[in-house]
Amino acid sequence: MNKDMSDSKVDSKKTSVKYTIDDISPLIVGKYIVDGDKAGRYFTNVKPVGEANAESMVFVDHTRKDKQQLIDSTKAGIIICDSTIERSSDMLKSRCFILVDNPKFVFARIVNRLFTTRLPYGIHPTAYIHPGARVHANTYIGPFTYIGKSMVGEDTVIYGQCFIYDGVTIGRNVTINAGCSIGADGYGYLRDENEEWENFPHIGGIIIEDNVDIGANTCIDRGALGNTIIKEGAKVDNLVHVAHNVIIGRHAAVIANTMIGGSTKIGDYAWVAPSATLRDVIDIGKRSTVGLAAVVTKSIPDNEIWAGSPARPIDEFKEIQKKLKNLK
Repeated sequence: MNKDMSDSKVDSKKTSVKYTIDDISPLIVGKYIVDGDKAGRYFTNVKPVGEANAESMVFVDHTRKDKQQLIDSTKAGIIICDSTIERSSDMLKSRCFILVDNPKFVFARIVNRLFTTRLPYGIHPTAYIHPGARVHANTYIGPFTYIGKSMVGEDTVIYGQCFIYDGVTIGRNVTINAGCSIGADGYGYLRDENEEWENFPHIGGIIIEDNVDIGANTCIDRGALGNTIIKEGAKVDNLVHVAHNVIIGRHAAVIANTMIGGSTKIGDYAWVAPSATLRDVIDIGKRSTVGLAAVVTKSIPDNEIWAGSPARPIDEFKEIQKKLKNLK
C-alpha cells in the first residue's frame, strides 16, 4: 500500500471539460430559475467574480450589499445569484443566470462535484504506522505522520506531520489536516504533600466519528478516564485546543483559535466563533452561538446567542454596549 503520494487535492485549473447547465442541474438543491442565454452556454472554470472570463461560472452571495455592481461588472458567462438582481435585456443576451435562494451553497456543491478530487489512497513512505494500528486500506496517510495503536476508518485523509497517539478511534470520511496532535494527555495536575505537581492519569481515549473535519495544527487531548468525543459531521477549524473529555456535538462548528476547557460539552449544530474561550465543565446548548472572542464562564441554554467577556445573552450584551457608548 505504500506509495509516493503528494498532497495535491484540488484541480482548480480544469479547462478541457465544458460543463453545461444540464450538467449542473442535478446538483442544484431546491427551486431555481435559469434566465438568459442558456443555448450553447458552458463553463470550463470557476473563479472569483472579479477575475472571471467568458468561460467562467461565478456566484454572488445574496447577502452582499454590492452584489448588483459585482454582477454588472463581471465578465463571467454563468452567474449564480438570487432573484433580486436586476437583469437587463443586454445582460440576458450574453449571460446565463441561475437564480437560487443561497448562491454560495449551490456554487460550493457544484465545485465540489466537478472541480475537486479525492487524494489517492495510500501511505506515504515517510509515515509510520504502529504494528498494532488498524488502518483501512482505502485511506490517505501523509508524509511524516505517525499513527499509534489506533483505528482509522475508510475514506479518511490524514495529512502530513500529524501525530495520532494510541487509543484514538477515527471514523469514515474524516479529514485531519497537517500538523495536528490527536491524543496527547490533557492538562491535569495535583499538588502532592511537598507542593509539587503530580499528573492526573489520562487513560481514556478519543473517538472521532464519521464525516468530521479537523483543521491544521489543532490539538485534541485524550480523556482522563472517559473519552474525548467529536461527533458525526462536526467541523473543527485550525489552531483549536480541545481539552480532555470534551464532547463536540453532531454538525457543530468550532472556529479558529478557540480554547475549550476540559469536560465541556458543545451541543449539536452549535457555532463557536473565532478566538472564543470556553471554561471547563460547562454546556453549550444545541444550536446555540458563541460570539467572536467571547469568554464563556457558565452554561448556555439551547438556541441562544451569547457574546462578550464574560459572555452573556446577546440582548444583554447589546444593552451594556449601548450604555457604555452613551457614557460621557
